[in-house]
Amino acid sequence: MGPALSNLATGCPWPCMPVTVALWAQKVKRWSDFLVFSASRTVFHHNRDAVVQLLRMCFAATLGQTTSSIASNGGVGALLGHGYGSHFSGGISPVAPGLLYLRVHRAVPNVMFMTEEVVSLLMHSVRDIASSLVPSEKLKKSKYVRKYGQVSLAGALTRVKLVATLGASLVWITGGVVLVQSLIKETLPSWFISSHGTDPSGGMSEGLVSTLGGKALACFAVISGAFAWGVDSSSPAAKRRSGILEAHLEFVAGALHGKISLGCNKATWKSYVSGLISLIVGCTPNWLLEVDVEVLKSLSTGLKQWDEEELALALLNSSGIGTMGATAEMIIEGGMNFVR
Repeated sequence: MGPALSNLATGCPWPCMPVTVALWAQKVKRWSDFLVFSASRTVFHHNRDAVVQLLRMCFAATLGQTTSSIASNGGVGALLGHGYGSHFSGGISPVAPGLLYLRVHRAVPNVMFMTEEVVSLLMHSVRDIASSLVPSEKLKKSKYVRKYGQVSLAGALTRVKLVATLGASLVWITGGVVLVQSLIKETLPSWFISSHGTDPSGGMSEGLVSTLGGKALACFAVISGAFAWGVDSSSPAAKRRSGILEAHLEFVAGALHGKISLGCNKATWKSYVSGLISLIVGCTPNWLLEVDVEVLKSLSTGLKQWDEEELALALLNSSGIGTMGATAEMIIEGGMNFVR
């Protein structure tokens, strides 16, 4: 019965499935919850906007931005809920958006649009996180900053990492290695090249949004890559990693040296690059061993132009024997003390 309903939900035109479910639910009442839940797949198969709305609800639930009682506190519990069933008289209880997405994502016929939607929702969530911080007029008071400002910023960074992890999970669950590679090779470079609107509030808020946005995208990219390729060479998918990663880092290096024009906010770009390199060096250094040495040298030179000498040196130090000469040159030129 279950497989038959699943095939019916994804294969029949609207509204055949709801009609079928309504008839069966009247005949076999103890199956009503299962039938109603199965019928929900139909709309996601036929309506792309419904998929986007469900993704939006996943982000909102994770941040605790929905009115539902099960999602008021946010986090993973709000995202996945506690199962489903008729806990309330008169019908099925609310189903957490993450649980629903796990159930219906296979019904989406074309998943290639998902990377752009997830990036858009991620950046929208970052803006919401930034807007929920301490008001700017209170931040001007140094006493208030000492007491509350750092806590608020730390909390914002934690929430940014949370939504970045959610975005990476959605991409990985939906399309696997293929969709992750499309994200890193095509979607992210296209996003940075494109122009994006700015927050009319301006001032500190816009700078904070840009910085948090860059960090969110860096976490999003690295976590997505880790899901797809692993952090070392033990995964079979790791064989596909070198070409995609090198192409992305070559894009980053080209933009650092002005060979590629960017449309995004400069603060977002700088935050992304520094965050990306820091995460790769700190969490997945084995990735760098597969990248062309000249690309890594170009990256380190660009970072040095940003006065990021320590990060540039850490990048070269993690890149194997091929970059030893460049590492020594940087230490000598900068008069830096390098301690292993």
